[in-house]
Amino acid sequence: MTRTWRVERAAASAAELVVRPHPRPAERTVSLLAVTAPALVLGSTQPDDVVDRARAAAAGLDVARRRTGGGTVLVRPGELLWAEVFVPADDRLWTADVGRAFRWLGPVWTSALHALGVDARWHDGPTLETRWSRRVCFAGVGPGEVLVGDRKVVGISQRRTRAGARFSCAALRVWDADALLAVLSLPGDERDAAAAELPTVAVGVDVKLELLEAALVTQLDDATT
Repeated sequence: MTRTWRVERAAASAAELVVRPHPRPAERTVSLLAVTAPALVLGSTQPDDVVDRARAAAAGLDVARRRTGGGTVLVRPGELLWAEVFVPADDRLWTADVGRAFRWLGPVWTSALHALGVDARWHDGPTLETRWSRRVCFAGVGPGEVLVGDRKVVGISQRRTRAGARFSCAALRVWDADALLAVLSLPGDERDAAAAELPTVAVGVDVKLELLEAALVTQLDDATT
């Protein structure tokens, strides 16, 4: 099979990974990223006070801010696949419609999970917000994102420049709502409601990271040749 994507790997702190530049030259690239320490990664437009910094420090979590939108993600080694998919602006996969830009990537993730025996589906519709989605990435569902049943398993956000679009993707192996909730800034009544609701919004998949990485790269090639 002809390889149509450049594959690169990086392991570093979340703070270092979120500031990585776009691929040069600008070509189809999938970056498989691994954090070397646990962290909370905020969306580009979230306020700093969404996280209780004292609680985060006590839990041993770094705090970083990515350049793409969406809510907070808890990133711990081995518990999710963090992949960034870059499409140059002159590529046939590029579209000027921000909402439709995810439509090709959702099926890729779904096919990768199907190949590993996971009954997943991608969301082909408008953003579905919840009470918590402005705080927590996995509490809402956007176009192209992937679910198992009614629970989110792959979150996708994007950043667009003249060079192209970078899709930042997180596929869960573990969904630890309690650990995330413990470091969010919430009043007591909201904390109680979140403790009841957040565990049900997402789910991890019991697959090895290396197998999921391989399945993603294979499906990218199969879907876009």
